[in-house]
Amino acid sequence: MTQWKRVVVAGVLTGTVLYAIVGRDGQEKKEEIASARVAAVTPQRIDIPSLKLDAPLMKLGLTKEGDVELPPYEKPQMAGWYKNSVVPGERGASVIIGHVDTKKAAAVFYRLREVRKGAVVKVTRSDGKVARYRVDKVEQIPKNRFPAERVYLEDGLRLVTCGGTFDWSQHQYRDNIIVYASLIT
Repeated sequence: MTQWKRVVVAGVLTGTVLYAIVGRDGQEKKEEIASARVAAVTPQRIDIPSLKLDAPLMKLGLTKEGDVELPPYEKPQMAGWYKNSVVPGERGASVIIGHVDTKKAAAVFYRLREVRKGAVVKVTRSDGKVARYRVDKVEQIPKNRFPAERVYLEDGLRLVTCGGTFDWSQHQYRDNIIVYASLIT
């Protein structure tokens, strides 16, 4: 192979590799921009007409121990959207958590166990859109058998609160009430 042929082959290979890298980076950048746009949208309110529940939402992250944060007890009528789940209305699992009660009174999800299959749940987003879901099922399950994969990985809206009997020695409810709902619009 002559010297010029080697230069041309090296140039073509270098160009192909650079194009592949830049093309891939360009696609990654597009995905990052799209993801940032979605992340900029946040859920603002949850409305469950059959329960006469209409409440504001706050963002929840993780504690130092790696558990999902809970809304503050000082704001019992506020629920929280787990910000590492998808924005309601998008494909994927979206998780909203609220207290059942406080030491003094009922809290935002006090009546959640009463919601029935087929009920509508609406989540108003910061972009003005309203994600509408239909309840598929309501489950009461012991906390030590919490179905993390179904709640945090499967498509749909998940509403989570405490329920069942109260364990006075542990100062907490023994079970969780989980509502599973599918996107309808």
